[in-house]
Amino acid sequence: MRGAASPLIVTALFERADQAWFDALRREHFPPERNQLDAHLTLFHHLPPSAAEELKHRLNAETRGIRAPVAKVSGLMSLGRGVGYRIEAPELTAIREGLCEAFAGLLMPQDAGRWRPHVTIQNKVTPALAGVLLRTLSKDFRPRAVQVIGLASWWYRGGPWEPHSRHMFA
Repeated sequence: MRGAASPLIVTALFERADQAWFDALRREHFPPERNQLDAHLTLFHHLPPSAAEELKHRLNAETRGIRAPVAKVSGLMSLGRGVGYRIEAPELTAIREGLCEAFAGLLMPQDAGRWRPHVTIQNKVTPALAGVLLRTLSKDFRPRAVQVIGLASWWYRGGPWEPHSRHMFA
């Protein structure tokens, strides 16, 4: 099976204009040689390939016929060597908690711990450079609504991710 040895990543999908806004910020602030991905909101960083079919089934159950969760960009956050936009989405958090229960024995420590939903727009820079961007963006920051339109899973193979499945909210 294609991707059998690769772990899976789960992300939320944003509506086109919101995705374009995040992507533009990422292109502007992420080191270009390290920017291999579109901006994303990660729910899980590493699920084993053995969970692939169960993951599809559960993501489908969480989205099919379900209204999209309400979400907003509520602030900026320091990532130490980068900057992210904090996302508030209580319904998405509830979905993630249910998936955590379903996959409890398969989760890596990073995924089993407390979730800090965010979209990274800068990473892998010096803490000083990250601090400058955080202060700059904080000056004009205003919370804004964003639309989460679905959930997706991806095969991780060290570079750009390969699609595994997409599941859209009603």
